[in-house]
Amino acid sequence: MTLPSAVQNPVETIQFVRRGEVVTLGNVPPDRTLLEVLREDLACTGTKEGCGEGDCGACTVVLGEAEGDAIRYRAINSCIRLAHSIDGMALWTVEDIASADGPLHPAQEAMVQCHGSQCGFCTPGFVMSLFGMYQNHVSKGEPITRALAQEELSGNLCRCTGYRPILDAAQKMGELPPVAVDEPALLQKLQQLAPTASGLEADFSYQSPRTLAGLLKARAAHPGAQLVAGCTDVGLWVTKLHQQFEQVLDVTRVKELRRIENYPQHLAIGAAVPLADAYAALEADRPQLHNFAARFAGLPVRNAGTLGGNVANGSPIGDSMPLLIALGANVVLMSVRGHREMPLEQLYTGYRKNVMAADEVLAWIKVPKPTALENFRVYKISKRYDDDISAVCLAVNLQIENGVVQTASVGAGGVAATPVRALKTEAALKGQPWTLATVQQAIATLRAEFSPISDMRASAAYRVEVLGNLLQRYWLESQGMRQINLASFTLEETA
Repeated sequence: MTLPSAVQNPVETIQFVRRGEVVTLGNVPPDRTLLEVLREDLACTGTKEGCGEGDCGACTVVLGEAEGDAIRYRAINSCIRLAHSIDGMALWTVEDIASADGPLHPAQEAMVQCHGSQCGFCTPGFVMSLFGMYQNHVSKGEPITRALAQEELSGNLCRCTGYRPILDAAQKMGELPPVAVDEPALLQKLQQLAPTASGLEADFSYQSPRTLAGLLKARAAHPGAQLVAGCTDVGLWVTKLHQQFEQVLDVTRVKELRRIENYPQHLAIGAAVPLADAYAALEADRPQLHNFAARFAGLPVRNAGTLGGNVANGSPIGDSMPLLIALGANVVLMSVRGHREMPLEQLYTGYRKNVMAADEVLAWIKVPKPTALENFRVYKISKRYDDDISAVCLAVNLQIENGVVQTASVGAGGVAATPVRALKTEAALKGQPWTLATVQQAIATLRAEFSPISDMRASAAYRVEVLGNLLQRYWLESQGMRQINLASFTLEETA
């Protein structure tokens, strides 16, 4: 019997820190998920497999990575995370956070005291998201509000509808006796594991370059290798389509592409920057993005996925692209031959197809800074408010001066084979007085500009209708109306 090609090549050893000790695993195929390694290789069955697509959160674990003299903690979905990607990191599962002499961690104890578990299948994932919140907030003396708890737990689903006591548990953690991670000792362990750049041997199975030059050389030498950048989409190809990859080229360790560079005229976001960090940077310039950013999947997906991966993937229902199109973002493509820059919407040629050559990678996303006249809004419509994929996404960016639309930039998702710019609608707005009559004409133009399909998320007729409705919402908000959507709903703190 011939083994699949994905397991014929020699594979590199994976090393990570768990329970304060270095774990070394060899002979791990490049397309093996972290969840498979945990449950099948390490017999850590506390971590559950629910959906297998990063949607339910039952498989949530927490990763720790050195950032200067501190540890950055990120809750991620282990079901779609490739095991090799955690090489050199620290890992916590639900079986690792209670103390050795018995007492539960506050994330666990709070769930017990608040009766946060019912059937219990989702509980390990909730506990690990709570552990991530504990490390990122409680351990720093920051209170956990009800709104923060709901945002950071939105990637965990409870089939028993037990959210209220789980949210109670999130707030309860800070009242319990504190527990601290020995970060100096952990940093020392991680420094010992600090991996060196992978070589360019022809028979590599999983390669994770540490420099941009190394990545470009590897891509030129292996144009057929599967690129991954967070793996929140490619992971689905593994778990749902059962695809196997002979060679995987991971961009997430490239130090240059992990940077966010702030320039006077624009923000340059490296392709390997996690979505959570990328949206935080965008939100710093445009605070109105907060609600939209929090609704981009759940926090574990935003912690793992990257802005570059989302853009390069080019899904017509990817939320980042309409936003970036409306903001006038450019992308920078790089190879050993040089680089080229273009407006983001020009990257795509068809459904999940783009202009990138086989040896090119998407390296940077450049987002212009807001102007004084900018009036920007972005709207997401989905079946479920949190942790769901858009049926329709519309981003509108107008500059209005003296009652006249000076510039118009409109990006849309879910209405064509690619994320698109609504050029006809922009033309219907530009140079026109900002009046209801202008908006009504633009609504008619927008509804006629695209021919969306019907699928499981929405019918074509619904998408067309909603496109116009969202532009009408933009108009109403420009006139001062606020209480017209769920984004205006504020959770009240519990007594």
